[in-house]
Amino acid sequence: MKTAAQIETLLERILPRVSKPGRYTGGEYNQIVKDWAEVDYKVALAFPDIYDLGMSNLGLMIMYDIINRHRNLLAERVYSPWDDMEAVMREQEIPLFSLETKQPIRNFDLLAISLPYEQLYTNALNLMDLAGMPVRAEDRDASYPLVIAGGHACYNPEPMTPFIDVFVIGEGEEAILKIIGVMRAAAHLDRETQLRYIAQIEGCYVPRFYDVTYHDSGTVKAITPNMPEAPAKVMKTIVPVMPPPVTDFIIPFVELVHNRAPIEIMRGCTRGCRFCHAGMVTRPVRERPVEEVLTAMEQILESTGYEEIALLSLSSSDYTHVLELTEQIGQRFGHLGLNISLPSLRIESVSTQLMDNLGDGRRGGFTLAPEAATEKMRNIINKYVTHDELLETAREIYRRDWRTIKLYFMIGHPMETMEDVEAIADLAHQVLAEGRKFHNNKASVNVGVSTFIPKPQTPFQWEPMDEVDQVYDKINLLKDKMRGRGIRLRWNNPKESLFEGYLSRGDRRLAEVVELAWRKGAKFDAWHEHHAEEAWNEALAEVGLDPRFYTHRKRTIDEIFPWEHIDIAVTKKFLTQDYLMSQVQETRIDCRHQCFACGILPKLKDLRRETEDAAWECPPVPTRPHHKPRQDRMPEVAGIPLTVIQ
Repeated sequence: MKTAAQIETLLERILPRVSKPGRYTGGEYNQIVKDWAEVDYKVALAFPDIYDLGMSNLGLMIMYDIINRHRNLLAERVYSPWDDMEAVMREQEIPLFSLETKQPIRNFDLLAISLPYEQLYTNALNLMDLAGMPVRAEDRDASYPLVIAGGHACYNPEPMTPFIDVFVIGEGEEAILKIIGVMRAAAHLDRETQLRYIAQIEGCYVPRFYDVTYHDSGTVKAITPNMPEAPAKVMKTIVPVMPPPVTDFIIPFVELVHNRAPIEIMRGCTRGCRFCHAGMVTRPVRERPVEEVLTAMEQILESTGYEEIALLSLSSSDYTHVLELTEQIGQRFGHLGLNISLPSLRIESVSTQLMDNLGDGRRGGFTLAPEAATEKMRNIINKYVTHDELLETAREIYRRDWRTIKLYFMIGHPMETMEDVEAIADLAHQVLAEGRKFHNNKASVNVGVSTFIPKPQTPFQWEPMDEVDQVYDKINLLKDKMRGRGIRLRWNNPKESLFEGYLSRGDRRLAEVVELAWRKGAKFDAWHEHHAEEAWNEALAEVGLDPRFYTHRKRTIDEIFPWEHIDIAVTKKFLTQDYLMSQVQETRIDCRHQCFACGILPKLKDLRRETEDAAWECPPVPTRPHHKPRQDRMPEVAGIPLTVIQ
């Protein structure tokens, strides 16, 4: 295998031949380079997509910062090379290398792969192959880097189980340091023994220590640990206190998809939208103090040249101190002309004062996500907001000189009719009419429509996906109803949603499909122009699996899911109750107002014993004075043994 020095020499010759060579050079401002020979343990942090996307991934930035704070550890970055670079690397026999020191990934002790979404599966295999490593974990002994993976796609890790040594379920800031500690102590042991120690760390799922059996119908019969160290259920790991925000962001050499500095102001959500995977798996809510956010902004401005700061959370306007924070930002930084983005705003908690506080950041549009356009559908998905509230919010946004409002909806929700879809177009026209009261023909509405996917670990995990032909009919209806000046409609490809659907809901048998599709040339599946649909269809046919088994089959209440052994601290009993409530259009109010015993509270009590931090009490959600949360009623559903569903 080539050395780092040899790779450096070859790069000088080949980089002029590829597009965007800045993706592969390293050397950016604020990167961290340590003496390779002086560091005890070395971690390669991998995002299996191109630099332009991976550099914006906050999770990878956090891990980079945490690991490199330790004197005896180093973390370096690696991304997937684009097609032209990969071709040259394979031609010249250049192994995949880190950006900081050009060391082959094979030389690291640990390879940590970020998997935020399922379309990265084939890229992860390709990344390991480019590094000169067997893609299957059983073929890698202790001489290879330990391969771990984390991210939202890992809450159902089964389609990737043959390829990954350890999945980190939940938040990895503490877990990765525990894994490193075990591996340093067990460096002299064989891989199997190392993994037996790691399996005892909370949140660490070692798939080889579990056996899965199936019924003749193809559904899961049982998931059974085969090692005493493996727990029956792998409980997600939760970080008690959010780590200090990253401030010394690496300044990229090429333009990124999100060219901004992100600060996570809140983690978790209590709204309970039934389709929302992130809202379920990231509980509980933890908020960052206002002063910590402001201090981080000062440090970011001092150490970078960013002109946009993104204040991130799943529901930013639910941040308890959002008004105080935005006021303070205006007072401290208003003279600098910064663009402050506050994504994921809830319609019912966007106040006029918040709009005024954000008044200087009008470079883009104001984004709202009703998700559905009728009261019936919003009750089903548990995202209740009235038409009047939405139109009032739109009116106040336009009144403050924003000229574009972006609205996001889903189609294909359970029990959706064509009338519910047509209501999306009607609502968009009503919002546009509000804008024209203030801006005449300069007002606009951008509507984004995605296809509902019943994600694991949500109340809708029992639901089937809508038929593809039906989704196309709904899109065509919207296209027909949204003609004319001022309205722009964008939609995703329903076939791409179907692909994501069977990957996200798959079992271990699908792993063979993933590998076979990759060997047939599938990669960059998140890029619609690169998605090799034919390779995937051939792989499915050769393995003998029908994707509809995963996407279009309604589950019985007592079915064992492929992800049954992954515990998100929200009980299956709670998810079942919420699912049954959706069937009769019943809603739950935000659980900051009323506890519904989702299961997270016992976990919080355990964590309180580990920390004296007072932030563990879920803060009350801010609402408008006139907005009255709906009281909900449990539906009467006979014959469902909820007491046995945990």
